[in-house]
Amino acid sequence: MRIGVDATCWHNMRGYGRHARALLRSLVRLDRDGRYTFFTDTPGTAEPWPSEAQVCCVRAAAPAAIAASSNGHRSLRDMWRMSRAMSASDSDVLLFPTVYSYVPVFSRVKKVVVIHDVIAEKFPRLTLPSRTGRLFWKAKVALGRWQADALITVSEHSRRGIVEHFRIKPELVHVVGEASDPVFQPLENPRLTPHLQAAGVPETGRLIVYVGGFNPHKNLEMLVAVFAKIAAREEFADVRLVLAGECEKEVFHSYSGTIKRQVDQLDLVGRVIFTGYLGDDDLVELYNRATVLALPSLLEGFGLPAVEAAACGCPVVATTASPLPELLGAGGLFIDPMDHDGWEQALQEVLRSGELRQQMGQAALAAARRLTWDHAAGQMMSALRKVVA
Repeated sequence: MRIGVDATCWHNMRGYGRHARALLRSLVRLDRDGRYTFFTDTPGTAEPWPSEAQVCCVRAAAPAAIAASSNGHRSLRDMWRMSRAMSASDSDVLLFPTVYSYVPVFSRVKKVVVIHDVIAEKFPRLTLPSRTGRLFWKAKVALGRWQADALITVSEHSRRGIVEHFRIKPELVHVVGEASDPVFQPLENPRLTPHLQAAGVPETGRLIVYVGGFNPHKNLEMLVAVFAKIAAREEFADVRLVLAGECEKEVFHSYSGTIKRQVDQLDLVGRVIFTGYLGDDDLVELYNRATVLALPSLLEGFGLPAVEAAACGCPVVATTASPLPELLGAGGLFIDPMDHDGWEQALQEVLRSGELRQQMGQAALAAARRLTWDHAAGQMMSALRKVVA
């Protein structure tokens, strides 16, 4: 089977790109009968391509990973070039690892489109601040759904949201899960990397850690407000809140400035630490150093940072608006994202009890080990073959 892949999201350093790289590497390695061609618009990459795949580079004025931002869009000329290249390919099926970088294809080849979640549909003004951006997104998703022979999403929770929101037949949406990369594991002697030290992450004391973007739907204003109440208690004088994620060069809608002003207004400077973007080497050390990972989003299609933390044996307090209660079970405490008192109580409970942290950490580790990218690749192979057949 010949599979053409839209690989323009390969260079994205947020969840879309991370998901595409991990899934496609496993998929190409395991699918010995498949011939893969990756269509990209960026010649060089810090993330190497799978050696088994052929790479076709299509000229573009600006890479999709940068141009398709919350306040912008790809040029029609760049989209047309990519569309022509993919339409002219001899593929049996074309795979778009995210609708974020989707372009229409004018051929009869089968098409499979991944829609991670319905966050932009549920919270359009929190994810796409401009009216133009919302119109482009709506048109792109509608065209992608119309052209797709099958849709893929990352969890049963996300599948239910897609079926309900778009009112489509459940059998047209397949689930291909996610997992943590092998680098995320418990460390015997975790040590702060130079980047973490420079950011001000302390060697001792308890840490509440958040990893992800600073998009408004991530609900970080609530987390900072809850932390302010916790930080005011003498028993939590050693606790710090670490917010890890890109603040400056974000292509998605970000309100990191709002969060930083909130930290100033609540007199939390020194108690809240902004690390900026972290690579995997930094992240694995941070997860191992963390007392608890907090993920308070208004909605998550999967919640990969929580699974990565769980793979390091870190307890998780996370949103109920996600598949994480099903995925992590006793490895986490799960709170409604609007329940401020519930979040304060849950975080205090984990911070206070070493016994609870140990129990949750063991359960989290066991749950994370059941999720693998090889299993996800098997699900994707099955879905691709079903569509072609």
